[in-house]
Amino acid sequence: MSKEMVQHSALFTTLHTGEKIMGKLAKHPVLVFGLGIAAGYLTYKYRKDIIASATKVVDSSKDFVLQQKENLEDIVAETKEEGA
Repeated sequence: MSKEMVQHSALFTTLHTGEKIMGKLAKHPVLVFGLGIAAGYLTYKYRKDIIASATKVVDSSKDFVLQQKENLEDIVAETKEEGA
């Protein structure tokens, strides 16, 4: 069996199992409320790490956009030089 087939089978199994679990959880409002409290607690506990990671991603994306802008300007300048 190829590697892709194994990966797709594992993905399908995971999604199917998760769908069943979430379907059962959605029928119990107390569990949904408890999961919300747990998610809120973890978000509050790790808020500094989350903010630091988000800031790092934003800075990286700004650098990437500036680099692509410079590359585009270089290409335009080369095209103008060749055409002149």
